[in-house]
Parts: sequence; C-alpha cells; structure tokens
Amino acid sequence: MFKKILCTFSFTLFLFFNLQSLAQDIEEEDWMVKNSKSLSELWELGDEYHRGTFLITSYKPIYLNVAKYSTNPNEFPKAENSNKTLDTPVSLNDVEAKFQLSLKTKIFHNMLDGHMDLWVGYSQTAYWQIYNTERSRPFRELNYQPEIIANFPIKFPFLGFQIKMIGVALIHESNGQSDPISRSWNRIAFHAGFDRGNWQVMLKPWVRIGSKIDDNENISDFIGRGEANVTYDWRRQRFKVIVRHSLNIGDQNRGSLQLNWSFPIFENFNGHLQFFDGYGETLIDYNHRQTTFGIGVSLIN
Repeated sequence: MFKKILCTFSFTLFLFFNLQSLAQDIEEEDWMVKNSKSLSELWELGDEYHRGTFLITSYKPIYLNVAKYSTNPNEFPKAENSNKTLDTPVSLNDVEAKFQLSLKTKIFHNMLDGHMDLWVGYSQTAYWQIYNTERSRPFRELNYQPEIIANFPIKFPFLGFQIKMIGVALIHESNGQSDPISRSWNRIAFHAGFDRGNWQVMLKPWVRIGSKIDDNENISDFIGRGEANVTYDWRRQRFKVIVRHSLNIGDQNRGSLQLNWSFPIFENFNGHLQFFDGYGETLIDYNHRQTTFGIGVSLIN
C-alpha cells in the first residue's frame, strides 16, 4: 500500500513539474511570437509588412542604465592635434546614469519602381552625472544622431542566413557643445541585414565625409570604419553584440566591443546589463579608451 502511495505521489510530482515547465515554455513561446520581430517586420520589407508612412516605431534599443561605472572617466577631453583644451580638468564621478532613445519612420514606400523605401531615424544617447552632487548633477554628454536611410528589400541565401535587405544611410552625429569640447562628424554608411531563426546580423561599413572644421580629427582611426551588430533571442532573453573596428593594423588597431543582455523581470518589464570596452563610447571620448559596466532596465529591444 505504501509503495502504491509513494509511486502515485512521485508520479504526481513528476507530472506537476513537467506541466509547469511546459506551461512556462508555451508562455515564453507565445511572448516571443507577440514581441519578437524579424527584419522583415522591423523594416517592413514587402507590401505584406507595410504599415504606412510617417508611423513612428522604435529603431535602436531604448534603455535606461541607472548606474554605469567607468574604469577611466575622461576628465580632460582633448581632440587629436588640437591646441583647444579645457582650462582645468572636469571633476567626474566613476558612476553615472545613461539612457538611449531611438525612433524611425518611413517617409516613402516603394520608390524606384517598388525597389526602395526611404526612412528617417533619430537616436539620442545621454550620459548623466546624476550622482555628482559636487557639480549639481549635470549631463556630461548628449549625442544626437539623425539619419536618412535608403533601404532595398532583397531575398538572397548566404552561408545559411537570408540576406533580407541592403541599403545606404547619410548619418550626422554631434554633441551640441562649443569649443573646445565640440564633437561632430558626418558619414555615408552602407548596410546589409541577415537573419536566421533567432539570429539577426547587421553589417555596416561607412565612409566619413570631410569637413572644413574638424573638431575630432582621425575619429575613424579610433571609433572605427564599420561595425557588426549581432542579436540572438533565447526565450525571453536577448543578447546583442556590437563590434566596431578601425580596419587598421599596428598602432592604429583600435575599436570597441559592446555586450548587451536584456532579461525578463516581471511581465514586460526587463532588466538590462551592458559592458563596453574600447574607444568612442561617447563622441567626447572618441580618442579615449575605457571599460564601463552598466545596469538598468530595457524598455524596447
């Protein structure tokens, strides 16, 4: 009798935990179906995905890092080969807040006989010395990045992936400051988007457009001449890697690595961890190397 009760109890526990695991898997699968977007959906690649022009959608991830620690804050920013510098170093805390906003909208659909869409994007990243009471909690740096994007939907298999789109963008980026800490640059960026299952890959090389006023000389030798952006979704977690490189060797072999991990906390509320190492986390730091660690919340992936 005892053996039968024990067997029944064990079977009940086994069934309960397996059903619970199955229910969780179904819930996560449903969440992924509702919230994960393919490149075709994100960029409306084809008439079946077109949702209309001038509809504002998210572009790059939107997140808030409530605390970001830097191993080497840039207290005396200086442009390459420039005599324009601050009179005295700036007192900075090792820990600050960081947030990013990024939106896009399609302004023309099916241009060039149905082969091109034209988008406008805008991203803004803020670095806030919110814990720096000595300096009244100022914003250390604001980076503004408007861009015009010409996107060409295609379908082409490549190494097990599907190339879904190629295109070109005109990108301006600046920090809105005056000398000696003004930083800005313009570039023409080319891109190709791949996906396969839970993987998304975006390759983006660029060419800098020259300017008579150059307040960040040789920026491409530090921030880079291109980036690879790789995203992988596992259940309700998202892993994103962004690698930039100068495409140089020797002393000018520079760039950066950024790792992002977003994970569920409660329903649609997600945590966000970020690691960065290299040059150019901000425009003011384009020629300054540091390692940073951030923790916060992910609002839109």
